Amino acid sequence: MSYARLIRPVIDRVYVGARWAARARMEAFYAERGCALGAENSFFSGVLARPMSAEALTDGLVYTDGSMDAELARGIFVRADDGAWHLTDLGRELALFAQRATGEAAEELWSRLPGVLPGLSIVPRLAELVGRVLAHGQATGGPVFRAMSPPYEPEGASPAVLLTTRLGSLRHHRADAHRAAWRAAGLTADGIRALPDGPERAAIEAETDRRDAPAYAVLTEAERWELLANLGALPG
Repeated sequence: MSYARLIRPVIDRVYVGARWAARARMEAFYAERGCALGAENSFFSGVLARPMSAEALTDGLVYTDGSMDAELARGIFVRADDGAWHLTDLGRELALFAQRATGEAAEELWSRLPGVLPGLSIVPRLAELVGRVLAHGQATGGPVFRAMSPPYEPEGASPAVLLTTRLGSLRHHRADAHRAAWRAAGLTADGIRALPDGPERAAIEAETDRRDAPAYAVLTEAERWELLANLGALPG
């Protein structure tokens, strides 16, 4: 099995675990401002750094109804004449809180790791490794990854904020690779969701691996296994 396929579920488990751990505090903060969790919450590492192009947003929402009407109505985003999506002051406040809350929840979760190396002690090194992968992936990432990377990183951010933010952006390198793979096979979003296990799906997953793998080439073999093992050691 390729390294890109091995590490993807580990990245997802750690990142999604941190997001779920932060969900209650994010929902409360949003509710105080008359809002519900929306796209700015899913894409905070990118939209805090730059407007999101229409192409990137369409791809990022391809498995949903694709509607941003609620975010526009609540004044979280505005759409420019060129189709790009910009955060409003309210949207930026919400996205900044989502980023901070995710890092704080992750720090609380990871600090419970027992053993010689407590969870938080390995986080700075993991953030550094993921940062290098992100930078190298610029050459091969698709439209959503390019919208999400380099991510916005506030001055003085904790290692937990850096790692969760970077993982949030890195997930889109493979997501872009997967969309490109199933589109090259002539499928739609509904088609890939309905595709059963078998040779056709296996071929799409193999092509996804091939497109995703170059981002990790910047790491030595030892660094790749270090990233996989230590990221896998974090509670999720």
